[in-house]
Amino acid sequence: MPRYAHISVAIPLLAELDNLPLMLERLRRQTYRQFTLYCCVNNLEGGYGYEENQACLALLHEVRDLPVVVIDRSSRGCGWTGKKKGVGWARKLLFERIMEEHADDELVVSLDADTDFDSDYLQAVVDTMNAHPDHNAFSVPYYHPLSHDEALDRPMLRYECYMRHYLLGLLRIGSPYAFTALGSAMVFPLWAYRRVGGITPLQGGEDFYLLQKFAKTGRIVGQFVEPYHGQGMVVRPQGRISSRVPFGTGPAIAKGTNAMEDSYPFYSDEGFAAVKATYDLFPALYDGDVETPMTPFLCQQLATDDLWSPLRANFKSRHLFVHACAERVDGLRILQYLKNTPAYRLTPASLPVDFLHDPVYRLDEYRRRLFAEEMTLRHALTITLTTLH
Repeated sequence: MPRYAHISVAIPLLAELDNLPLMLERLRRQTYRQFTLYCCVNNLEGGYGYEENQACLALLHEVRDLPVVVIDRSSRGCGWTGKKKGVGWARKLLFERIMEEHADDELVVSLDADTDFDSDYLQAVVDTMNAHPDHNAFSVPYYHPLSHDEALDRPMLRYECYMRHYLLGLLRIGSPYAFTALGSAMVFPLWAYRRVGGITPLQGGEDFYLLQKFAKTGRIVGQFVEPYHGQGMVVRPQGRISSRVPFGTGPAIAKGTNAMEDSYPFYSDEGFAAVKATYDLFPALYDGDVETPMTPFLCQQLATDDLWSPLRANFKSRHLFVHACAERVDGLRILQYLKNTPAYRLTPASLPVDFLHDPVYRLDEYRRRLFAEEMTLRHALTITLTTLH
């Protein structure tokens, strides 16, 4: 397997003039210097962000102390038109440009302009991936800093706690899809990116589907390498209101704490246990149909009463069949199953904090507890489709 030495840092930019100088300074402070910065400055043709993006382009073209490659999808005649638009396409263009200019042993570090990280971040990334050169990707831990504006911090903490609670449920059952997908917290080598066929340029969720591809075709690093535990290996994206994507942290904060219960519920241990029980039955399904906790949902969702016999016909060993089952019952299906099973939703009263009324410091304490448990579970844990059996 390759030993990684050079990094391509990929950042989409839309109206980020306030954040871009800070991002450049963070990169200047990096102890690891073998990297190139790739930026895609983008907006709709004649749309939001044009003037600010022109200032970002001018700033990037003035940089002399960092290697910078600029993709201009902002200037007149270069902006997005038609269906090909948004952050998903910006990331796709960035990754394709990197593929054109580098070999398979290049590491891609995906970031957003509003993301903070320590001066040893790139060094930690290289060390981690060199410790696991056969792994497809690294889903980097994240932590939204408080803004000290309750109107922003309360919904941000509600949304982040939802994501952490969900990830913990998946980690506890050993799910191969135990990752949190943030475009600002992904690392992968080009050989793995090429193998999965690249990113699907959606308007939102493109990061989730890319990591899911990595999980289906190999392993995602789920561990820390000392001495970076809890330090260099954490990125800190801003928790800010945003309508640039249809879902995620920005839209969740814009939605507000009062409106999150239906979209972002907390799920019970019983729900995750039902997912694990389904996965545990995959080897037995190779010999014939048995009922799993997820069978009725999957039949309805996939519009079929014959879930498993096509897989038996196509995969002639138990190992390959089990892998195919895990690919079919993937991270999207798990989330859909839990979300569409009301019995698995926790009520607000059953949670240890009241997100509507408790002071923000108590919500932050709960967030820190979830984060600490996540770190404990992620430490020395490598997530792979084969570890369940």
